[in-house]
Amino acid sequence: EPDVTIVSGLKDTVVAEGDDVTFRCQVSHENARDVEWKLQDVALQNNEMNEISVERGKVHALTLRKVTEQDIGTITFRVGPHTSTA
Repeated sequence: EPDVTIVSGLKDTVVAEGDDVTFRCQVSHENARDVEWKLQDVALQNNEMNEISVERGKVHALTLRKVTEQDIGTITFRVGPHTSTA
């Protein structure tokens, strides 16, 4: 199985309280497994506040809904041994 690497990493983003924000990270291969999103070292799950999806097979996206001050911090995307932060 080929090693999946990060082709295009996360971008730092400033967003107003109450707005939604989306982070995207492009990987080298489709159907990447062992993928994880974190906010301040806390693993995120797909739920009503966090939408985790894959666009066009290789672009992994995380949307945080109606962000608050508690959402300030570092977002981390990990695939295998590779990480990107914003």
